[in-house]
Amino acid sequence: MKQRLQPGTPWPLGATPDGRGVNFALFSANATSVELCLFDAPDGRETGRIALPEYTNEVWHGYIPGLAPGQLYGYRVQGPYEPRAGHRFNPHKLLLDPYARRYAGHFTWDNALFSYQIGAKRAADLAIDEHDSAPFLPKCVVVSEDAPPQRARPNRPWHETIIYEAHVKGLTALHPDVPEPLRGTFAGLAHPAIIDHLVKLGVTAIELLPVHAFVDDRHLVEQGLTNYWGYNSIGFFAPAERYLSPGSGIEEFRVVVDALHDAGIEVILDVVYNHTAEGSELGPTLSFRGIDNAAYYKLTPHDYRHNYDTTGCGNTLNLGHPRVLQLVMDSLRYWVGRCGVDGFRFDLASTLARDGMSYDQSSSFLDAVGQDPGLHDVKLIAEPWDLGENGYQVGGFPPGWAEWNDRWRDDLRSYWKGDMSMLPALGRRVSGSADVYDSRGRRPWTSVNFITAHDGFTLRDLVSYNHKHNEANKEGNKDGHDDNRSWNCGTEGPTDDPRILDLRDCLRRAFFASLLFSHGTPMLQMGDEVGRTQGGNNNAFCQDNEVSWMRWIDVSERDSALLEFVRSVARLRADLPLLRSPRFLHGEPVAPRIKSISWFKPDGEEKRAEHWEDPIAKCVGVSLAGDRKHLLLLFNSDADEIEFTFPFFGRRHLRWRLLCDSANGWVRPDPSAFAVGKTTIPGRGLLLFESAD
Repeated sequence: MKQRLQPGTPWPLGATPDGRGVNFALFSANATSVELCLFDAPDGRETGRIALPEYTNEVWHGYIPGLAPGQLYGYRVQGPYEPRAGHRFNPHKLLLDPYARRYAGHFTWDNALFSYQIGAKRAADLAIDEHDSAPFLPKCVVVSEDAPPQRARPNRPWHETIIYEAHVKGLTALHPDVPEPLRGTFAGLAHPAIIDHLVKLGVTAIELLPVHAFVDDRHLVEQGLTNYWGYNSIGFFAPAERYLSPGSGIEEFRVVVDALHDAGIEVILDVVYNHTAEGSELGPTLSFRGIDNAAYYKLTPHDYRHNYDTTGCGNTLNLGHPRVLQLVMDSLRYWVGRCGVDGFRFDLASTLARDGMSYDQSSSFLDAVGQDPGLHDVKLIAEPWDLGENGYQVGGFPPGWAEWNDRWRDDLRSYWKGDMSMLPALGRRVSGSADVYDSRGRRPWTSVNFITAHDGFTLRDLVSYNHKHNEANKEGNKDGHDDNRSWNCGTEGPTDDPRILDLRDCLRRAFFASLLFSHGTPMLQMGDEVGRTQGGNNNAFCQDNEVSWMRWIDVSERDSALLEFVRSVARLRADLPLLRSPRFLHGEPVAPRIKSISWFKPDGEEKRAEHWEDPIAKCVGVSLAGDRKHLLLLFNSDADEIEFTFPFFGRRHLRWRLLCDSANGWVRPDPSAFAVGKTTIPGRGLLLFESAD
């Protein structure tokens, strides 16, 4: 097949149609030549192979008149196959374009996907493999750029934000009102029944587990499992085909964004720029490894044959390289500018901030994000840890970043479980974790507070299991966390004992009330509000089935009551600004003898430093005062009820109206009833009062 070839331009990277033809541009610093391969069907034979004629600023490029959107393509890249020098070029392997907007066809595991000879007895990766990988790889699709979204983003202030972490398929797969062909797709996510649930729940942002194109790991496929969560990206511009309805494209995702925006809900994407699906140096050659392994990946110092891995996934993207950093920044701008998303949660974000081998708060990535005008008003959330040296960076990200706060999770779990000496930690977490974040002008919203997330127990399982039960993952129950700080309330797993069920319900409500009444940004996990269980599996990453999917029908009376409780507590948070302060409170005076925040013992005495040292104390009161409101939160993680004496404010007792009783599941039970002098905090309960004076 002959094509009229023109030099084209080195920018923009990727395949760019202009109505007359397509410009192709691919970065590779160490290649000796690049061939463009054309296909007429995803599973068809190669119909053309064209050497890109120009090499400018380490970009190979060429323009082919007559090609149009819909054209299928891939690359073959020539260069040295010298693993000891970090180079793994192999022209027998078809390669995906890192800038492709879409992939067509199916990924099929085969030994031909590996650049080296599988089965070689010694130094396997040093012997090049010459089998063609094209039949087993999807093909890139030339896609025309649509106009950017016209709808304005909701731009919710951080301190008003409530995040709902969800999975596209898991949220929609079992919903009876979503048409069956749309279940598990972006279109299903846009269904009014789904959006209505989110609105009634009071969430203001949905955080979607990865939607970038990703690969099911070989060992999972061979065991009949899949990479359900999607933390195995192979392309940072293309949506995962499994979430697209038949015949649709990225426009389906944009419809979802518009529908959620119309409901006032922001869209946050969980993005995985720290590693790719190519795994370790013994993994397959699908894209980056064959395009320029030494540029795209961090390699072990003094031994370039091996990857330097801080992710636990076999490789680490080299964001210290300007072209790799450009790839990530271009991807972020694409999803914001072209798809309308409102923010990102960065998986293993500490890895992204390693120009060299160490975490650096002034790394190229963090500086680039902080200075990019296209990202100035989007929400940035770090998972502030990785597996590398000095990888735990909670509190260590720059101003402007929010962070998943695992200290909130762990401390609140320990407190409500009844552990000793937890009151100091409770006080710090409920008031916004100032000990971690109150510097450089950062605000309480920096702390993304969560009880549970996709990685770990669901809330129901947190109060139902002492131990993980991950046998279905086929790893001998060795995977997943062991430090869960969970409590089964007396029986491991399901039970019909009403006393145990009542206790579990009591704890679930206490967790939700603590989450939504704490300063910071609350994040709920999909399905916790209706009692979703994974049967004790705390690492359900490979369970694309009813273990992980949200249950919408046959919800028990207990779980229906929990849903109503969560909705009511979320409304209280929205109605009471003191529960979501945009600033850290340090006891500043707001009225005579009344401070912005004060802490009290059960006898009504204001706490002094030595009082916090009592190891057996499990009850504390905190008052939050502003210009026109005065709230009192009372915590009791003891099994027994505790009498609490209301403090004096302004030399007198105030009248207090009960707004929430988590132990009994009451929210606004009687607006005409007031408490004066004393009250009783139920065992394992949280009370919220509002001053009536």
